[in-house]
Amino acid sequence: MDYFKKLADLLKTEKIEDQAQYKRLTETASIGEKRANGLTWYPIAIRGQELGRGDYLTVEVERTTHQDLPHQFRFGIPSVIFSNHDPKVDRVEGIINHQSGNRAKITLRTDELPDWSRDGKLGLEILFDNNSYEEMESAIKKAQDYKNADVLTGISKPVFEENFDKIKIQNLNNSQNQAVNNIISAKQLSIVHGPPGTGKTTTIVAAITKMASKNQKILVTAPSNAAVDLLAEKLSEKGLEVLRVGNPVRVSERLNKLTLEAKMSQHPAFKDIKKLKIQANEYRSLAHKYKRNFGKAERDQRKALFDEAHKILKEIENIEEYIMDDLRGKTQIVAATLVGANHYTVSKNQYDVVIIDEAGQALEPACWIPILKAEKVVLAGDHSQLPPTIKSEIAAQQGLSVTLLEKLANTHPEAVTLLDTQYRMNEKIMAHSSREFYGNRLIAHESVKKQVLNQEIPPLLYIDTAGCSFDEKIEGTSATNPDEAAFVVKRMEEFSKYFDNKTSVAVISPYKQQIKILEELVNASETLKPFLTNISINTIDSFQGQERDAVFISMTRSNPENQIGFLADTRRMNVAMTRARKLLVVVGDSATIGSHPFYAGFIENSEKTEAYKSAWEFLNL
Repeated sequence: MDYFKKLADLLKTEKIEDQAQYKRLTETASIGEKRANGLTWYPIAIRGQELGRGDYLTVEVERTTHQDLPHQFRFGIPSVIFSNHDPKVDRVEGIINHQSGNRAKITLRTDELPDWSRDGKLGLEILFDNNSYEEMESAIKKAQDYKNADVLTGISKPVFEENFDKIKIQNLNNSQNQAVNNIISAKQLSIVHGPPGTGKTTTIVAAITKMASKNQKILVTAPSNAAVDLLAEKLSEKGLEVLRVGNPVRVSERLNKLTLEAKMSQHPAFKDIKKLKIQANEYRSLAHKYKRNFGKAERDQRKALFDEAHKILKEIENIEEYIMDDLRGKTQIVAATLVGANHYTVSKNQYDVVIIDEAGQALEPACWIPILKAEKVVLAGDHSQLPPTIKSEIAAQQGLSVTLLEKLANTHPEAVTLLDTQYRMNEKIMAHSSREFYGNRLIAHESVKKQVLNQEIPPLLYIDTAGCSFDEKIEGTSATNPDEAAFVVKRMEEFSKYFDNKTSVAVISPYKQQIKILEELVNASETLKPFLTNISINTIDSFQGQERDAVFISMTRSNPENQIGFLADTRRMNVAMTRARKLLVVVGDSATIGSHPFYAGFIENSEKTEAYKSAWEFLNL
């Protein structure tokens, strides 16, 4: 089928570029640089080890310094333990099977740690993630034989049950109830289009709860661990039997109870595993007392001890398999990331329904991994917010940036329910996004419609810096505008008289270098000092799925050529503008950004609603 051949080719292009970028990042970089980029923990200490499935050794490590640095280590990522003596030779590879705080467990492709691990300093480094690409490639190959491939590639129309008793859930609004009914009556495909603040998670949880009550087996997935965690936790709160496959990012007691590890440890048969593991480790410890360069008798004794340990480990594996089968039988809902849906513990599972949340941020090839496991697919998300991250510009331009959600929402409008009531923003903050992205169909719920930070200030303010000589500076691929940053912080200081100790504030710019300047200025401000714990300063992407009482946006760009760079991706700006609940302040140069229709419309709307101010009005105060 040409559809899947094209998808496979795009994925190949993406993989080549991803590998090239990884190579550039790692080959010439020092350990310090890799540590700063979140690719390396160094130094680390080994805190424990035990033999696991297939005679592989699982080692627990802890990073002992630079613990405040952000990192990219997470469940399922391939990694390597290396020695500082000779990092290219003294290295052993494995897969991270658990990560929490500054600790990680790595299953190594060996049954014992090499001798060099006991000398010198050790580090842990992320390897290129071939596994995810292999899973996606395999799914695309199998997708051609998927029963409902015609519907999901836009050839055939989705079918819905006609003789269907509609349900009405008390605490859901009309569009949410409509979405639940659409999901339940769909035979192959249902789409929930959830603009910001419209209760998408609440709607999905309600639909899953209804389907689970009819004994349907459901696979719940999302591209990010955070989104999977949120759904797993909400479903568990409803009293459903949820199995969280993988490693929760949000370390809460409730979530950890849902993991396979925790559920297995509570199983009656698990006490046998504990005893056997102690035995196996005793045999291994004895075996390690015999060095490899001893005589034949010692080598034979060493081998006999290892053989005994391996026999016990095989027995452990059989008990684990029995426990996992038992748990799988009792589980109503499996929750995992898209790639995690094929984890060895659940890889053979089939389901009645697969849910893909945050589908607007999911690469299509990754979506096919869970899709193959059920005949009915529910896609939930918003293709008018952040798209998936794609490394290859060529692959993006040729179609990889168009998600399955966007394709199918356009091809099968009958499968789509738009959640039309938002519970986050003042109606004036919402208005521009509703008009530009949602066909003016979005309405503000009565509870938020008129909410403001303070009656003395409007909920929306656009401050135009045109003619102020706030000129941008370009540094590599990032832009800065120090004068605009100072202006934004000055306005924050003025508005801070309306803040209290609970007011949450976001300061957003599309540019990382501008963020650094804003951070320095905010942290240096005496006026803002009492509110610092409630102020978040970051790029747009980090605020997806979040909300704040007040949001200040520094557009940054100001140049005579009207170059707007990142700002041309209006979906990103949709995310930025819709984070605000009670106050949105946008600062930017209309002469530059007004050349784009989206911003021209925003500026025009601001003028009509008396939300427009010239920066000169503030500068002359």
